[in-house]
Amino acid sequence: MNRKKFKILIIALSFTFFSSGHIVAQGMPVYDNTNFLALGQSLIESAKQTSELLKTARFLKEQKERIEKVNAVIKQLRTVREIVENNQSLYETVRSDLRAIISSPYISPEEVDLISESFNSLMENALEDLDFMQQLLTSDMLNMDDAQRLEVLESQRMRSREVIREIGLKKQRYEILIEFRRIKEEINQRQAQY
Repeated sequence: MNRKKFKILIIALSFTFFSSGHIVAQGMPVYDNTNFLALGQSLIESAKQTSELLKTARFLKEQKERIEKVNAVIKQLRTVREIVENNQSLYETVRSDLRAIISSPYISPEEVDLISESFNSLMENALEDLDFMQQLLTSDMLNMDDAQRLEVLESQRMRSREVIREIGLKKQRYEILIEFRRIKEEINQRQAQY
């Protein structure tokens, strides 16, 4: 039996050594480790870039929130500035025009009191609105967010515009009344001369 195994072994070796070259041995596969190292390095680099992108995205989101807050504050400041300008205009109008109306010889002393009270009530309301606006902006007692505060300021601005319009109308009415009385007096004087 040993001989039989030996013969098989010799035949197998002879095929191996004396083959015509058509039989090729496969052997162990050879791996190129540089490809795996490059792949690992590119994965690590991609992870770093992804991490940096996430940090940048968080940073941009924070900046967007800050910009929105600043925009809300700017809107509030613009609204406050307009309210203050409206009240300044109101004060100047009352100070100069009221004096001209009251000093007119065509306004009676009883009317002077009524006119003064009318203009004073509008000024008092405007001052109360300014006090309320100051409390709104400086105090956290009302616990409002920026949108709610801006909404209240917008309504205050509309009120200040309305007060200015109302003062303008009253001033115009009194000026028309004074002009009417002046023309009436001129007509009466003409009739007396004839």
